[in-house]
This record gives sequence, C-alpha cells and structure tokens, in this order.
Amino acid sequence: MKVDTMRKIDFLAGVPLCFFTTLLVKFTQIFQNPRKKQPKNILLIELSEMGSTILVDPAMQKLNNKLGANLFFVIFKKNAPSLQLLNTVPEENIFTIQEDSLVSLMSSTLGFLLWTRKNKIDSVIDLELFSRFTALLSGLCGAKNVVGYYRFHNEGLYRGEMLTHKVAYNSHIHIAKNFIALANALISSNDEIPYSKTVVSDEEISLQKVTYSDEQKASMRAKIADEFKGFDASKHRIVLINPNASELLIQRRWMPEHYITLMKMILEKYDDTLILITGAPNEYEEAAGLVKAVASNTKSTRIINFAGKLELHELPVLYSVATLMVTNDSGPGHFSSITNMPTYVIFGPETPKLYGSLGNSTPIYAGLACSPCVSASNHRKTPCEDNVCLQVIKPDFVFETIRSELG
Repeated sequence: MKVDTMRKIDFLAGVPLCFFTTLLVKFTQIFQNPRKKQPKNILLIELSEMGSTILVDPAMQKLNNKLGANLFFVIFKKNAPSLQLLNTVPEENIFTIQEDSLVSLMSSTLGFLLWTRKNKIDSVIDLELFSRFTALLSGLCGAKNVVGYYRFHNEGLYRGEMLTHKVAYNSHIHIAKNFIALANALISSNDEIPYSKTVVSDEEISLQKVTYSDEQKASMRAKIADEFKGFDASKHRIVLINPNASELLIQRRWMPEHYITLMKMILEKYDDTLILITGAPNEYEEAAGLVKAVASNTKSTRIINFAGKLELHELPVLYSVATLMVTNDSGPGHFSSITNMPTYVIFGPETPKLYGSLGNSTPIYAGLACSPCVSASNHRKTPCEDNVCLQVIKPDFVFETIRSELG
C-alpha cells in the first residue's frame, strides 16, 4: 500500500474511528476497577520506522531494569527484521501487521487484538507521533495502562482520548529521550499532567554495542570477495555508500549525481579503497546505474553493487569490517550505531538534533531556514518538491568531511 494512501485512510477513517473508539473505551471503563495495574506485560507499538527500533532500545532497557516486565512489540511485517539487530524483544513476543493491502491490514489487525488478550497485555506504549491507527491499536488492545503522546494545547493531530498516561512530546530534545519519557511515565508512581516531569540525561540514551567473532567477520569478507575477485582484506579499505531512503520521505535522498561525484573522488584519491553500494533488493537496479556511471568515468572496477546481497541482520557484521559509511538519513544510519564504524549521515528535511544516530556518527546538515520541514504536527508530509536543503550539500564538502577518517 502506498504511503499517501495510508495517510488518507489514517485521516478519513482514523478521525471518526478515534472518536467512536474513545466513547467505547470510556463506557467500558465505567465497569472496570480504576486502579492502575502494575506493569508486567508491556507492549510497544512502532510500525513504520525501522530506525526507531534502535532508537527506542535505551527505553526498553530501562523498562527491563526498572520493572522486570515482559516486553512485546508490534511492527509492520516488512520492518520486523530490524528488531533482530539487538534482540531486546524475544521473537515470540513480536507481532507483525501486514500493510500490503487494506484486506491484509484489517485481518492482521483483528489477529493483533486477539494476540494481545492471549498474552495478557496490561500496558501499552504508543511510540508513534502522528498515527491514528496506532492510537486505535493502543485503545483497543485491552491494556489497563495506555501511554502515548498527547497534543494538550498544541496544534497536533486528533487521536482520541484513550490515554491513561498523557506524555508531552518535546520537539527540542532527541527522539530517543522522548521515548525514555514514555517509559518514565509508565514507571512513575505519581499522577502527572503532563507526563513526564523528569530529566533524561545523555547517558541514558547510550546504545549497547554488538561484537562479532573473527569467524563472522571472515565470512563477511568472503561474501565481499565473491563480488570483487581481487579483494584483499589486508590491502583494501571498505567504504560503504547507502544512497537510498524510505518511501515515507523521498525528500531525504541526496542527489544521485552527487553520490557519483563523491565516489569518483574517493576512488581517484585513495587507491586502496573498495566502494560497496548497499541497499534493499528492490534498489539493486538503481545501485547498478550508479556503479555504471562511476566505472565509466573512472575506469575503476573497485566499486561493487552490494544492494540486496545481505539480509538486514547481516548489515552490522558488514559495518564491523568497513572503514566508514556515507548514507542518507535512513535506517542504516541507525543500524550502524550498534557498531563502532564511523558513519556520515546526510540530513535535509529532518534535523540531527532530533533524529541523529546514537553511534559513532557525524551529521552533515545545511541548516536552511526552512529545515526541518517535517514534524509530528504535519504528519511528516512536506509541501516541498525541491529539496534545496540537500542540493546545497556539495560532494566536495562531504569528501573533505570524510577525509579525516580516510587519512
């Protein structure tokens, strides 16, 4: 299902459904014990952003440490592999919703409502900022404690009145700290308006790192050698290029011609570099076009189309053997944060102050007066069709930025 179609459904059906579901929830609460339930089985909802499964991990770790509760997660099926990178949530505690068609969306939603009751979910945390669909899932899942962002006096989106813990979203702090605020609201023994009147320190959003064995690294190098016969780990430094971004916000994509120029500069300046273009299987043809454009101009064979060659859970192993990565503001910028690989993330419609990687990352951001142009209040839908915020970031500038790592 296309993103714009999902947005329209979320608005046209979501507003009245949130209203009537609020009435239903309020009516059923008349016959329930008003006392809050001690969290034991906590469900987190984040459907559409794979990178958020990494950014929410510090909050999940805090819930584990403070409450010792069982964690559950619901996510779109195509994004579920991102939860395997840190394995904080057991696989059997993950429910996937299929969004490829309206019929599959409705049927999997019904299955979700049965699944939550089977697993006796008592608390739910809605991590989404603007989805009415997740508000409905939260209100109908049967949980006693319902935590999420509430608009209060802001011009936010209407999502009903189903929250028991109304948290004020703070657009001036990193999203990972906002996620911790949701966890703090559930942990708190006090009633607050709004939640959460707590300080979230930088130390609280530090990520655990994943390490890999020599055998795993050797296996990854063998896969690289299968694609580039002259590869020698003792002679070649691997530079990763991730030129794509989610369909949710295509304005995040740096220009293909800029990537081509940057890759040419790297290959011409550093004879020991091997460039791997990464991406999903459906991005293979686009990556092939970039490889062809670079190779025809430089006569170099040290550039490989690696799109679709790995499963998502294998990416961190690749990152552990690479020298650096240049990427658009997308999932890989967050996936790499669980390793020590230096990552350079190019930002445009969004700001690194809110969505920057928590790892060894350097944001590249022009900071135009119109940036960031997407937020929780506009459904992350920008009117911009001319992303000058990325066009003004030139290959020369990016090359000079990464040179300190290449030496």
